[in-house]
Parts: sequence; structure tokens; C-alpha cells
Amino acid sequence: MCYGDDARPPQPPNPGPVGEHGDLVLRSSDGTEFGAYFAHPEQPTGRGIVIFPDVRGLHVFYKELAHSFASAGLSAVAFDFFGRTAGVGERGEDFAYREHVDKLEFASVKEDAKVAAAWLREHGTESLFTVGFCFGGAMSFRQAAAGDDLSGSIGFYAIPSRVQDVADEIASPLLILAAGQDFTPVAEVEQFADRVRGHGVDVRMAVYPDAGHSFFDRNFGQHQGDVEDTWRQMLSFIDDKAA
Repeated sequence: MCYGDDARPPQPPNPGPVGEHGDLVLRSSDGTEFGAYFAHPEQPTGRGIVIFPDVRGLHVFYKELAHSFASAGLSAVAFDFFGRTAGVGERGEDFAYREHVDKLEFASVKEDAKVAAAWLREHGTESLFTVGFCFGGAMSFRQAAAGDDLSGSIGFYAIPSRVQDVADEIASPLLILAAGQDFTPVAEVEQFADRVRGHGVDVRMAVYPDAGHSFFDRNFGQHQGDVEDTWRQMLSFIDDKAA
């Protein structure tokens, strides 16, 4: 997994006030109910982001990350992957996520993400982005091939092999954030980026050579400069791609 219960998402530069926020239960196209969490900026901007968690699903890190994005001016929804196999509930440190990951289908992740995206659009989002971490990073990139009219998709520590079957269908811009000391070789990530660029898609990539998996955590003081740069990269990408 990427983040334990002691991990906390870093704050964006110059955070603003967060408005309405709280838990949600959403319903997918097959009738499955799944958990989600939303946060709006106090002053809406018409920008929104769907957050794909890591393999643990919707735990506290991603609820707090929704607040972080809201404080950066985006309405955010983080959603849980496991409504079909684990129901709606808390994803604490003792959640046996592995057995649920083994049953997870990419198609269901895509459909649930579409519901989260539709919820944001119903609540004022005009420019919609996705962001994900590890497993969720790959799912964020897969969503760029799902026909959701996204303004862009962002992924941390994404494993390219989980995206290869839809790589040629990716239609919206990507921002790839890679750790040089991750278990996924940077060369493999660069090959994926070049493949998507070959279809005329704008792909940006930032590599943090000394950072390991899950460095985007405010408890990792040694990577504070890298964390600050990822926020700059994300907000610049969003500013450039927002309608």
C-alpha cells in the first residue's frame, strides 16, 4: 500500500478556505453503492478533480487530500473502489484490502469514476481533472481513455503495465509524477509517456530522482522540496488545461 494511517497529504501553496465537505454514498450504473468524500472550496472556481486512492481504497489520507485540493480552489471527490465486495464502510488500517483488490475489475473502477465525475459536474464543475496514486495513478490514466471529456489526468507512481491495453485510446492530457527510487523503472514510465505522445496527446512528466514510493507525504521532511514541486506541477497543469 502507499499510505498508512499516519500519513498526511501535504498542503498546497497559499491554501484558501474550504467550504462544504463530507461523506457521500454514490450509486454506480449497475446499482452498486460505494463510498466517497467531497470537499468544495469556499469560493467555487468551476474546476473539479476526481481522486483515485491507492489499493487501500478511501482511507483518511484521501479524505484529507480532498480538503487539500479544495483549499487549492478545486471541488474534489475521492471515491472508494470496493463497494461491490466490501460494501460502504471505513477503510482503516485493519481493512483486508488485498482480497478485494484481487476481485477488482478495471471496468467497475471506470464506471464508478464516471459517477464521481458526474456528481462534480452536477455541482458546478466545468473543467474536470483526475488524480491517482500507485494503483489509483494507473486508474487515473485509464480514465483519460474513458471518454469523459477530461481536461487532464494526473498520476503519482503509476505502473504503466496497468494502462497498456488502453494507452492508444488516451485522449486527454497527462501529467506523470514519478519517483526515481520507486520499484517501477523510470525508463518504463518514459516509454509509456512517449507512446501516448505518439498519438498527439500532451504528456508532461516530472521525475524526482532521490524520492521513493509514497514521497508525497508531509511527514517526509527530506522530500519537502519535491513535494512542493509536485504541487507546482499539478497547479500549473490545471491552470494550463482548464477550459
